[in-house]
Amino acid sequence: MLTIADQVRKAFPHLAYRENVPYSELTTLGVGTTLPLLAEPSDKKELAELLKFLSSRSIPCFIFGGGSNVIGMDTPYQGLGIRLGKEGFSHISIQGNTVVCGARAPLPELVKTAAAAGLGGLSPLAGIPGTVGGAVKMNAGAHGKEIGSCVTALSGFTSCGKPFSLAGNELVWAYRKGAVPEGAVVCEVTLALTSSTVEEEQKTIDSVLAARKEREPRGRTAGCAFRNVSDLEPAGKLIDQCGLKGVRCEDMQISEKHANYMVNLTGKATAADYLKLLIFIRRAVSDRAGFFLKLEQIPVDPAFAGTLYSEVPAIRVNVLYGGDSSEREVSLRSGAAVADALRNGGFEVELTDIRQCELTDSMLRSDVIYPVLHGGFGEDGRIQKLMENNSLRFACSGSAACAAVMDKIVTKRLLDKTKLPTAPWKVITREDTAFPEELGLPVILKVPSEGSTVGIIKVDTREDWPKALEEEFKMADELLAEAFIRGVEISIPVVGGKALDAIEIRSPKGFYDYDAKYVYKDGHTEYFCPPVSLKEEEIRRAQLLAEEFYFITGCRDLVRVDFIVTPDGTPWILEGNALPGCTATSLVPKAARARGISFEALVSSMVYSAMRRPAPRLKMEKTGDRLSGTLAGICIWMFRVTLVLCALVLTSSGIVSLLTGLPGWPLVLAGVLMVLTELIFSWLKSMEKK
Repeated sequence: MLTIADQVRKAFPHLAYRENVPYSELTTLGVGTTLPLLAEPSDKKELAELLKFLSSRSIPCFIFGGGSNVIGMDTPYQGLGIRLGKEGFSHISIQGNTVVCGARAPLPELVKTAAAAGLGGLSPLAGIPGTVGGAVKMNAGAHGKEIGSCVTALSGFTSCGKPFSLAGNELVWAYRKGAVPEGAVVCEVTLALTSSTVEEEQKTIDSVLAARKEREPRGRTAGCAFRNVSDLEPAGKLIDQCGLKGVRCEDMQISEKHANYMVNLTGKATAADYLKLLIFIRRAVSDRAGFFLKLEQIPVDPAFAGTLYSEVPAIRVNVLYGGDSSEREVSLRSGAAVADALRNGGFEVELTDIRQCELTDSMLRSDVIYPVLHGGFGEDGRIQKLMENNSLRFACSGSAACAAVMDKIVTKRLLDKTKLPTAPWKVITREDTAFPEELGLPVILKVPSEGSTVGIIKVDTREDWPKALEEEFKMADELLAEAFIRGVEISIPVVGGKALDAIEIRSPKGFYDYDAKYVYKDGHTEYFCPPVSLKEEEIRRAQLLAEEFYFITGCRDLVRVDFIVTPDGTPWILEGNALPGCTATSLVPKAARARGISFEALVSSMVYSAMRRPAPRLKMEKTGDRLSGTLAGICIWMFRVTLVLCALVLTSSGIVSLLTGLPGWPLVLAGVLMVLTELIFSWLKSMEKK
């Protein structure tokens, strides 16, 4: 059987090849032995035909650029290495503010060329090694600038050799993730830059290179080893907090200058040495900070990353989102945001759009379930009750607290019972629709079990009352009427029993409804954290009330409490939310950020809180530890049959003994008593009652 190298050489005899290429030449890190075969197609036609051939025979390939973030292998790679030829893929052309660049062109050369032409936008990327193609594929960035922000189009070939091109809205970028399809090869990139001056750009380049020289270690490295969790938790900081700078594994060492750089001290380190060091780091950070660092570099060995992650397995989290309520769209956005944040933290995340109140396979195979469901069964406690009954760990409040907080009427009754300040209120039913004169005007009419400001109407005149009732009764048979309180609206999240900073809410029309929260048809709502219209003691009073609300409702992990603070400084509780929104405009992430808590840290704390709780005891069909009626009946009859059989054996043995002259009467008496046991106990119970 022909080897992979023989198959490729036979099919493409005119391609440029190199055999047994040392990884010390192919990568900046230099770990590993040699790559068996490297092909360097000179143009797009050769590249496309080569990719088609490899795909048709299921031969894997690895695309090399500058090798600045690549990890070599200690064993022979069972595939083909490909590197674009310099002549066909290294061009850089400028027309106005548009730059067209081949993927093999070095990124530093592109930055230098653009600066020399007086074009701005790329200078913050000065000093990043590697090729333009690699930079685009990883969405390389530095100093708050990512190359994706300048790219207007790119083209290349998919892994099976089909041409592709992306432009405009098709280009979707994320942190260290480009718009390039998985397995595809970038050939050409188009960038739109801004007008600048040569002097200004050169000044930026000099500054960036000086800072990079000061920050980064000397020696053979592959740049940052792990992805940052967030801007508040860069990987280097997390590793440094573990006290790992300078730690060494054979010839690999964690840099003493920057903890996210690993240095090949002698140039002779193996990939196995590097893997051991990365496993050690990932375990230390997960133990100390609770995050599971993810590899930013690209290993040639397909099993490298899998081994790293399996040695320090991440917690499996099933994020539930969607639901079937009127808040479905908000839940979809919130759930996606939570899932992304958990993935940034290295958790193993499965996102499930759940439309019915039922257990799913994804819920059963997860370590923790994280419901991000607004309204309906997801927020009124039904899905939580189902999880409790099936001994599943889940984040945020339990079924009883969710039910109490979701129903605004139940919340009002609880607030009144505990003497917490809340606006005067009244229940409106279909049988009693009279205007609540005691509440005055304006009055707020609410559907009791909706959230995200759905089902809330401000009634300014008595003439508006019938129309408002008509709209609200479409959603519920029982409504909450609440006196309108004038003042400053604030919201306070409580995490783990401790209040975060308050957020002042200023809606464009003075009423925080669905439009003010999500749509902005009447203008954008302003948020201030901390509030600018309240005194410090007024804010603290509201925070204490929010914490009290958290405990009296039985919430856990998280709740958000909404207030109106009147001019006399009194905070009036409006309502709570046990599963508050987590979109980009949501209040809880804003308050956490003001406290220096990243969204990633916030959601991971919910997961760990659930992990610390003992799993609920698995319940039988009825409450407590009792057996179901059917099972209990079967057990009782089996016990009766067993007694009768035992009695027959004793009685027959006694009779046989008597017939043979032996003293068998004790056996006969024991058998009779066993048969009469149930009657004797019934008689004794009747005597006890008397």
